[in-house]
This record gives sequence, structure tokens and C-alpha cells, in this order.
Amino acid sequence: MSKDVFPENKRYHLRYLPLFEEDLQQIVDYISVQLENPDAAENLLQAVEDAIYQRTTCAEAFEPFPSNRNRQQLYYRIYVQNYIVFYVVIDDVMEIRRILYARRDMPALI
Repeated sequence: MSKDVFPENKRYHLRYLPLFEEDLQQIVDYISVQLENPDAAENLLQAVEDAIYQRTTCAEAFEPFPSNRNRQQLYYRIYVQNYIVFYVVIDDVMEIRRILYARRDMPALI
């Protein structure tokens, strides 16, 4: 495979939407406070950060999320434990948009 397809040192820049940050904060608060498990909340937060960072070298190398909506950008997903992180790629930016519990009705939410 040519180096042009997967440049060795290319890394997308990250941008987090406020909605993603709100989603993540609610999840962490729920696990930490409601479930009284701050260690699990911290572990999830670290896993999400690690998964997103790992994807910055190959953001478009995965199957797009199928959607019935007409969108300017394709949505991609990253599975992290029981959650799904949704992002789009705009030029050299990987824009992180949502994190949702995996058993929710994704087509209705995304």
C-alpha cells in the first residue's frame, strides 16, 4: 500500500464540541455519584481519552455510521466499554461530537 494512503506521521487535530463535554460529564457524574464508583468513572474517562487519541492517526479508516439523515460530514464511531463516541472529520480536524450509552436508540439521537 502506498504511503500516500496512510501517511506515517499524520495526526488529526482534535476539537471537542460542548455537547460531547456535557455528555461525558453526565456519564462520569452518574458513575461517580449515583453508582458511588469514582474509580470506574476515572477508568472510563481514561479509556475514552486513550481511544480518541489512538484514532487521531486513522480517523477515516473505519466504516461510517449509517444514517438516514442528509449530512455534510460522515459520522464515525469509537466503541469504549458500554459507550460510543461519535465524531466527524473536517479537513485535518477530528471533531468529537457525542458520547452515548451504547444501548440507546442511536438513529434517533445521531
